[in-house]
Amino acid sequence: MTGDNSTFQKNPNIFILKKALINKTITKLQFDVYMVLLNIPAGKVTTYKNIANIVKCNSSRAIGQALRRNPFAPDVPCHRVVKSDLTLGGFSGSTGNKTVERKLKILQSEGVEFQPLKDKKLEIYHTKVKEEHIWKQST
Repeated sequence: MTGDNSTFQKNPNIFILKKALINKTITKLQFDVYMVLLNIPAGKVTTYKNIANIVKCNSSRAIGQALRRNPFAPDVPCHRVVKSDLTLGGFSGSTGNKTVERKLKILQSEGVEFQPLKDKKLEIYHTKVKEEHIWKQST
């Protein structure tokens, strides 16, 4: 797993994740995904595809399933992951209006800004994250 070691050392959630991995309550993929999430600061988001690339997984869907099963939310912030087109995607294992609206409100409360898409049939689904809020992994 790559990342800023100072972030990992300062975050008490890492101990919880390691213990869960040892106790086999989460998989190695889940562990890797959740460790990436701990690096994403409030006010930033990343994509399922970006996480898949970081953890060397060929499936964005597998990343979505790991997020869906996240037992550590909101401490391990799965709400900070969006689709590659920067629209919201699902939340809490659902793509329903109410859950996605909750994701939108959480991200807005963290300072993430959105821009409307040209076609505004459904407000929530036709909004995307502004580019300046995309998290880039530091190397």
